Amino acid sequence: MSPPRLIPFESRQPRNYAAPSPLSIRGLSVAYDDKPAVWDLDYDAPDRGLIAVIGPNGAGKSTMIKAMLGLVPALAGDVRIFGSKLRQARRRIAYIPQRTSVDWDFPASAEDVVAMGLYGEIGWCRPVRRRHRDAARDYLDRVGMADFAGRQIGQLSGGQQQRVFLARALAQKADLYLMDEPFAGVDAATERAIVNVMRGVRDAGATVLCVHHDLQTVADYFDHALILNVRAIAQGTVKDVLTEDVLQRAYGGRLAETEIRAIARSA
Repeated sequence: MSPPRLIPFESRQPRNYAAPSPLSIRGLSVAYDDKPAVWDLDYDAPDRGLIAVIGPNGAGKSTMIKAMLGLVPALAGDVRIFGSKLRQARRRIAYIPQRTSVDWDFPASAEDVVAMGLYGEIGWCRPVRRRHRDAARDYLDRVGMADFAGRQIGQLSGGQQQRVFLARALAQKADLYLMDEPFAGVDAATERAIVNVMRGVRDAGATVLCVHHDLQTVADYFDHALILNVRAIAQGTVKDVLTEDVLQRAYGGRLAETEIRAIARSA
């Protein structure tokens, strides 16, 4: 793919927002060392959707989420959360990062990590009181981790660590959940727990946007999808997006024809 030509964002035609959606992106572009990672992305997330962000390795999926949250700089673009800038809407968002980006040697217990999700209620530089610790244990219990509340986070298995971060996200009582490959390297029981959490928060009225790598489970776990390969290839319901033509355009020779047909049939 030849590098896209940079068009200054200010010189583009204005792009109107639809009625405030949980997440609206206009013209988002990010590059690393002059190599485009995400380019000129427009997207509106459906309300109360379970959304998979899929695409080949290096397609910009994780970069998109990090740029939305201001964790990496964007060349251009605008992001709105429920119609507001990130600064005004930050408390409405819960973010689960990739496990590889976390310092697992940090001296915090599983209970401490979940209590971090309560800081919007507690307030910064204020003591974590008994009622907050009780609430943190309740959230750990929801993901089957109450017995590990006192365990240092780095002493847990990968699946257990991911459950703790799920409990922290639940504690935030967010309206928009951003999950960066939460299924990577976890056991089957944790995968089921993650799916149950996603469905539970969706049923409670929230929206979940999840970077996902297993095309075989997209149709089972999600109802909408955004396919990226630096640019947006397709977006919509899983049934509309997971077609042979779209998968071929997104993945090219990285997927066998038989695999593409099987994935399209599963949708």
